[in-house]
Amino acid sequence: MDVVLRGALVADGTGDALTRHDVGIGGEKIAEVAEPGSLTGGRTIDADGLVLAPGFIDMHSHSDLQLLANPGHPAKITQGVTTEVLGQDGLSYAPVDDAVLTALRQQLAGWNDDPPGFDWNWRSVGEYLDRLDRGIAVNAAYLVPQGTVRMLAVGWDDRPATDAELTRMKELVATGLAEGAMGMSSGLTYTPGMYAETDELVELCKVVAEGGGFYSPHHRSYGKGALEAFAEMIDVSRRSGCPLHLAHATMNFSVNKGKAPDLLKLLDDALDDGCDISLDTYPYLPGATYLSALLPSWATEGGLDATLARLSDVDERERIRAEIEESGSDGAHGVPIDWDAIEINGVRNDRNAHLVGHSVAASAHTAGTEPARLYFDTLLDERLGTSCLMHVGHEENVQAIMRHRTHTGGSDGLLVGARPHPRAWGTFPRYLARYVRELGVLDLAECVAHLTGRAARRLRLADRGLVRAGYAADLVLFDPDTVADTATFDDPRQAAAGITHVFVNGVAALDDGRPTGALAGRSLRNPRRAR
Repeated sequence: MDVVLRGALVADGTGDALTRHDVGIGGEKIAEVAEPGSLTGGRTIDADGLVLAPGFIDMHSHSDLQLLANPGHPAKITQGVTTEVLGQDGLSYAPVDDAVLTALRQQLAGWNDDPPGFDWNWRSVGEYLDRLDRGIAVNAAYLVPQGTVRMLAVGWDDRPATDAELTRMKELVATGLAEGAMGMSSGLTYTPGMYAETDELVELCKVVAEGGGFYSPHHRSYGKGALEAFAEMIDVSRRSGCPLHLAHATMNFSVNKGKAPDLLKLLDDALDDGCDISLDTYPYLPGATYLSALLPSWATEGGLDATLARLSDVDERERIRAEIEESGSDGAHGVPIDWDAIEINGVRNDRNAHLVGHSVAASAHTAGTEPARLYFDTLLDERLGTSCLMHVGHEENVQAIMRHRTHTGGSDGLLVGARPHPRAWGTFPRYLARYVRELGVLDLAECVAHLTGRAARRLRLADRGLVRAGYAADLVLFDPDTVADTATFDDPRQAAAGITHVFVNGVAALDDGRPTGALAGRSLRNPRRAR
């Protein structure tokens, strides 16, 4: 054995009760799981009183760019994540051509930044995965982003795809899966993916199913039309035969307070009818996105320059304001915006730094102006490159959904901005601290299974997600009495407490609580990809 973790309480990822074992690592694999005190190796780590689990799998990550720009990736390594799923919400950087890449760099700056001097040396999914393989701290899987595919085939127009355009989209999705993508994502409150009708999604998902993938949609509403939006995605899955994984499956906004049981019944009825459905959530109440996402879809048709032109027009501003504040825009989930609940947490221009950490309403009051005017002026000045928190969640919904039989964990964490959502650094230890140790919503073995074995099954990772001989040595060792998230909304870039060691493919990425800088991660590719 290269390393022996001696006498650990093993939460093996199945949900079964914890058992005490020695676990030996040989090369990239778990070499043996044996009786306590029976293994010897080049290095022995005393794990008495600690829990050893499979590395956590972040089923909804937004590290697509930052993982390459900062490959040591302390936000995830320090919380025990060894695998994350990129390409989320229908918007990411492959497949692209030059024009689409330029547009995405602008559109996603509030999510991922746009680092100066960065080398954008890929265009296809396969080339992006190859770029990851140059050296990253964690393993990464990728989903073909449906919105990006629509940009390539249709552009930014709000209309049905022609037959020829649909054919091209299907080809792009099939190629992405053949090159290694695990499935397809959508962002159906984001342009231009939201312009796709249900039938179009069904046709694309048929291709995903044929390629051995799954569909992970951010659906059309988490607010006024949430249940109908969930039902639409189940319908897409039924009609296409494609497995469904519901991204950040929350029930938010005032209209959904206490309605988690309605969602769970919808899911259970479909599961009992034979549908293949899973979901992920983050253990926090606020959500996060880019500030321009609140705009109605018609206001963003045509891309960045067309959007900025509308925001500069007095009459168009008033039309947008009325929809956002009075009727509720589709971009804001059909719910009229409460500006007190929208907090700016990242800007690109230093002159706007005073807005960070304050609600739009509070900043407007300080400036002596109306919230909508401050909102529009900020979007114009930032060229839409602003991020925000949305304080719209409900604790009872969060707890009910995380108990579901198909639940997995996802951070949905943005890594950039002055004050990013703390879920980027704290999601997985927060599950263990707040929802296991403090509240008892889940027991420890069950929670670990949610965050590891279940997620690995959805990703069809035959050798990850369990502590078992022959499996990849993706492992996390933590103290169950002290593990905790320390990241806060005021100070979000804080490493977890109580996590002592993390191994990625057998290499120590966190050693005695300190990141090693090791880059032992790799792209995890669709098992049915072209060889």
